[in-house]
Amino acid sequence: MKVSHVIIALIIFAWPLYYLYEIQLGAISFLLLAIFFLVITIKETKKFKEKKNSNDKESE
Repeated sequence: MKVSHVIIALIIFAWPLYYLYEIQLGAISFLLLAIFFLVITIKETKKFKEKKNSNDKESE
């Protein structure tokens, strides 16, 4: 995922997450951010593994 897409997504979700924080539900916003970054990490890991596998196949 591009850095610009991540920043745009965080900006879009900033107000609802801040609202949850204001009404003492900060744990929910923290959980949602953790899930968001987990999904990004999983996608990036898959891309890295696919790139590594394609480089390994080319070198053989």
